[in-house]
Amino acid sequence: MLEWNRMKLYDVVIVGGGPAGLSAAYSAYQNGARQILVMERDREMGGILQQCIHNGFGLHHFKEELTGPGYAGRCIALIKDLPEIETMTDTMVLSVTKDKLVTAVNPEKGLFTVQGKTVILTMGCRERTRGAIRTAGERPAGIFTAGAAQRMVNMEGYLPGKKIVILGSGDIGLIMARRMSLEGCKVQAVCEICPYSNGLTRNMVQCLYDFDIPLYLSHTILKIKGKDRVEGVTVAKVDEKMRPIPGTEFDIACDTLLLSVGLIPENELSMAAGVEMAPFTNGPRVDQRRQTNLPGIYAAGNVVHVHDLVDFVSDEAEIAGKFAALEAAGTLSPAVNTVEVSAVNGIRTCVPQVLHLPEEGESVRLFMRVGAPDRKVTLEVKCGDEVLMKKMLSVVKPSEMITLDIPAGKTKLMHDKIEVGLQLKG
Repeated sequence: MLEWNRMKLYDVVIVGGGPAGLSAAYSAYQNGARQILVMERDREMGGILQQCIHNGFGLHHFKEELTGPGYAGRCIALIKDLPEIETMTDTMVLSVTKDKLVTAVNPEKGLFTVQGKTVILTMGCRERTRGAIRTAGERPAGIFTAGAAQRMVNMEGYLPGKKIVILGSGDIGLIMARRMSLEGCKVQAVCEICPYSNGLTRNMVQCLYDFDIPLYLSHTILKIKGKDRVEGVTVAKVDEKMRPIPGTEFDIACDTLLLSVGLIPENELSMAAGVEMAPFTNGPRVDQRRQTNLPGIYAAGNVVHVHDLVDFVSDEAEIAGKFAALEAAGTLSPAVNTVEVSAVNGIRTCVPQVLHLPEEGESVRLFMRVGAPDRKVTLEVKCGDEVLMKKMLSVVKPSEMITLDIPAGKTKLMHDKIEVGLQLKG
């Protein structure tokens, strides 16, 4: 205990031991960091992947189809035999300061503080709950977020109910529709307030169509019935402004309601530290190195913006790990050119939101989401009137991330501001 009363100094302190934190740790090690600490609040490393027993992970990053625990196992295996990377589980981080002091608590060490030369925030995201959507009704048993139900079934061995309605067509909701069907439950319907699904196409096919589960687009739940236990829900169609249309109401009997109504980056620690937040993504505003507005504090993965594929989470975290290690070693190329990144013409979000470029330029990967589905569009990156990059896209959906790699030779030509958008038709 006396050893921990003396503050320990690390090259890189990573908050969160999911795929982002583990990938960032390994990347930091590969780029020269030798004192790395990863802190995870759960009882094991791997984050949310440990409860995602379905396959479909790793095709991009590991070039192999894996389950969630399989993907997490690969990430854990990369660091487990490296003495330079220290891991702590069952450890809750209480605060991060702009001076890179990280205070945490766990059963073994009690309350302690460590100092990082750099800090990487990889806390992931959380689900929206019933309170976020203000659905009318009593507070009966049988209402769960889809992720909570997933953990209950896959890790704890309990069924939340037998007759299920799912609100929201996000990927977790779709996957749970299939999971509950495989467990012998009856999924009565999936209701989605948007006129399109918010899940990946493959999940629509494999989780709904293959099981003949009804999908009600442009529908929402007006009321939850039941006092002690959910007995049913009242559903109505919505107009283009997502307002219920009178006269379209109908009831669906169920004993369980699963909510898949969106994810929110987990940023209480970030905001308390003074990290600047970006609109729309609800995560830190970062540059191409994943550095926040606070020197030496980086962020990556779902804490920055919600991803559809964990492969992209790892890719982004590797960027943060690399540059955090270089800064800790004092070998980071200084930035001499600041370029603002604006999402326009159909692109709703783009990460990074700013570029801090060295004189020779630097390769940049942009992560984008559109505001609405479309077909046969052209993505453009413009600096003033000059088009720097173009990419043809056959289909775009809000649920699917778009990536674009810009080489250093192109970023060297940038100045002041670039616009990322879809080419206007006609």
